This record gives sequence, C-alpha cells and structure tokens, in this order.
Amino acid sequence: MLDYKLLQALATVIECGGFERAGEQLGLSQSAISQRIKALEVRLGQPVLVRHPRLAPTPAGQRLLNHVQQVQLLERDLRTTLPTLEEAAPRLRIALNADSLATWWAEAVGDFCRARGLLLDLVVEDQDVGLKRLRDGEVAACLCASDRPIAGARCVPLGTMVYHPYATPGYIARHFPTGPTAEAFRRAPAIVYGPHDQLQHRFLASCGYHGRFPYHLCPSSEGFVRLTLAGMGYGMLPRMQVAPLVTEGRLASLAPERALSVPLYWHFWRHSGEALEQLTEVLSEVRLE
Repeated sequence: MLDYKLLQALATVIECGGFERAGEQLGLSQSAISQRIKALEVRLGQPVLVRHPRLAPTPAGQRLLNHVQQVQLLERDLRTTLPTLEEAAPRLRIALNADSLATWWAEAVGDFCRARGLLLDLVVEDQDVGLKRLRDGEVAACLCASDRPIAGARCVPLGTMVYHPYATPGYIARHFPTGPTAEAFRRAPAIVYGPHDQLQHRFLASCGYHGRFPYHLCPSSEGFVRLTLAGMGYGMLPRMQVAPLVTEGRLASLAPERALSVPLYWHFWRHSGEALEQLTEVLSEVRLE
C-alpha cells in the first residue's frame, strides 16, 4: 500500500512549485521532502517528477496526484461524520478564470464556504487552460470553456459570460472614427489578458481580420479594466464586470453587434466527496449573463 506521507509530499511540491516551499508548508527540511519523493519513486520503480525544464509530474505522478486529491476529499467527509477524528479545516484547490473571480464567483460560493468552514485554494488560469490543471491532478475542480469531461470527472454547464470590445469613448473616436476597420485594427493597441487568451483573436476574426495587431499584455482582470479606462487600448471585457462603467459613459463597445459568448463548465472528479458535490449543487444554481 502507498504511504500517504509520501503522497502528501508529492502533492505539496507540485502545489508550491518547489521542494523548499513545500518543506516550509509541511514543516520539513528541503532534504526531507526530497527524501520522501525519492522513497516514493523507489517504491513505484519509476520517477514521479520531471525536474527540467520545469518541475512537473510524470504520467505516473499525475495518476498519484489524482488519487490523493480524491482521498483528501473523502477524508474530509469522514471528519464530518466522525467528529472524534482530528479536526482540520477542509480545503479545496480549484482552478478558475480571472473574470469569474472578479465578478460572480465570491457571491455565488460565499455563504456555502462560511457555512461549511470551507477554505479555497484558488488557482487563476485562463478558461481554456484550467482543465489541464485538473487532468494533471493539481486541482480537485476547475472552471473552463471546454464541455468535454476527462476520464473520471464530471462536467456541469454553468452558463455563458458575454464579452464586448470595450474602450473609452475618446479612444474609440481617436482610433476607430469610421468603425472597426482592418486599418484601425493594424494600428490601434489592444489589451490581451495573456498568451493563452484567444478572445481578442476571436473578435478580430468575427470582423474578418486575421492579421497582426499591437497589444498590451495584462494578466489581471482588475488591471485590464484600469488600462482600458486609462485609454491605453481596447479589449474584450465581460459585460457583467463593466456594466456600471458603460451606464456612466466611461466605457463603450466599439462593435456592439460583435459580442462573444464564452460558455463556462464546472469539471470535478467523480467520487470526490460530499463537500465537492454540494459545492457543485450551489454552482448549478448560478445564473450568468
């Protein structure tokens, strides 16, 4: 049978992104963490981590991470039904996109987390990338744009978020005086969340433009809005996030007819325990724009 202290060391190394920080979290030395990983690899007869070019689980390590995630969730349920067990605050590691975190997420799960004493370990990822975190065993659940469940997991549709290409009225007058033209797209700076963000490309393609365009990179949902308000560029923002700014006339869509709808799906491991099942029920009642 597996030694769960070794599995805990593996999961913590991946979560913390290194041996030293994992040791600090577990109250162990870096050498002790390294010895536990080595012992696990000796037990399995194969490596569980790849050290270069970046720290990552091997396929065997990924399967162990998936297993330990589910065991931890089931243990939390045991602590609920068997109060004589050592109490520990339940914690769920979840990947979600920054726009959800900046808009509806906290309101949707706040009451549930307070009532259950549930702690969240949130990993912010683009909605097109979060599923990889679940597949690699790094999280227990994720929000993403894919509707294809991975083996051993369930997929629940939550609705869609509507995005428009917003900018300040002054920016639109300066860069798009005749509307969204190919020449304007070639010259007007855009704002893109990150290298995996494809919303800007989807918007430009919907306008028939497939060429290059200048852009700022801003991996922060709140910072994205601030850059837009500063007139530094235009970008795809969720309508629910900036509705008050649009009402005040501080932002406007440069192409109102070109809105993009991004579906969101909740993926989570099957047989992962009561807490995750109940959180799923809470999220299934969310109504997105």
